[in-house]
Amino acid sequence: MESRGKSGNPRTQEQFHHAYQAARAFAGEPQGWLVLEGPSGSGKTHLAAAIVNERIAHGQPAFYISTPDLLDHLRSTYSPDAEVPYDEFFEQVRSAPLLVLDDLGAQSGTPWAREKLDQLLTSRFNNELPTVIVTITPVDRLDERLHTRLTDPRLSRVYMLEEELPSTEYGWGPEFELQKAMTFASFDRRVNLPPEQQENLEKALELTMEFAKSPEGWLVLMGETGCGKTHLAAAIVNYRYQAGQPALFVVVPEFLDHLRSTFSPESKVSYDQFFESVKTAPLLVLDDFGEQSATTWAREKLYQLINYRYNAQLPTVITTRYSLDEIIEEVDNSVSSRLVDRKVSVTFAIIAPDYRTERKPSQRRSAVRGKTGRYR
Repeated sequence: MESRGKSGNPRTQEQFHHAYQAARAFAGEPQGWLVLEGPSGSGKTHLAAAIVNERIAHGQPAFYISTPDLLDHLRSTYSPDAEVPYDEFFEQVRSAPLLVLDDLGAQSGTPWAREKLDQLLTSRFNNELPTVIVTITPVDRLDERLHTRLTDPRLSRVYMLEEELPSTEYGWGPEFELQKAMTFASFDRRVNLPPEQQENLEKALELTMEFAKSPEGWLVLMGETGCGKTHLAAAIVNYRYQAGQPALFVVVPEFLDHLRSTFSPESKVSYDQFFESVKTAPLLVLDDFGEQSATTWAREKLYQLINYRYNAQLPTVITTRYSLDEIIEEVDNSVSSRLVDRKVSVTFAIIAPDYRTERKPSQRRSAVRGKTGRYR
């Protein structure tokens, strides 16, 4: 890896160079805590992994794990069939001579998860054990207890690899207060669900997190109201915002209403300007597809939007109550053929019930009945 990274921005190159030098020095003599933060693709995980490889190459122990994987492993140790008991695994991580904890901030935000992370990091902090932390959430946005440990000047050094870019064009509007709080960390995994539904929900979370890290192609999330698809779609947008990357979240019926309003003489934005901003968004979430009116005008505008993004191969997330069969049978072929094109689109049906009512599977609409979720 180049010591100044891949960016052509001199300031970003300088930031990366400082982090690179710190990582090299840490690999030679691990002391204290090294905290790396920055947007996706800035090189922070590469530097952390390079530290581990350097230590192993010199015959020194090092333990590398992502935060979500760590918590998943801890949960699995409660199983009677677990190969390693909970106490043994937790102690292995807690007392590792060098621990690299990747993707801090990507974990679920349950009280149990917060408690385990706090126990782990408090123990390593008190014992001043060498630790590398790669965070996807800016340090100043972490909870106070964690922020205090990661920024303690006696033990920790924080390096920003690339500044989070402020965006005046993309961001949550005042009508999206709920979506602003919908992150991967706050997503309820609903561990009380039947095993099939629990596994399906975990796959949906895994799929959307991977998409958020590297948006490519289209992702179509299907399922009944309240199953979690809108939360996961909004979490993708929040993840991109935290990484300083542009994204746009629109609710399809409201988007069409807003588009109509631009024809008014009092509108502050022109039709062409508004439609173009949505059509060309680097990452677009179309929430509640299928809930819009079925007028000829609405169908035409949606086709123009979807066809443009399809041809331009722009990353797009679509949530809908339609099942895959219903998309094929009930949506205009000019649109459905693009939504289900396996060369471009990944479709996934969430079978979890409405979290507000926890209705039984037999009560669900046909959009999700009998589905177990599918990958392309």
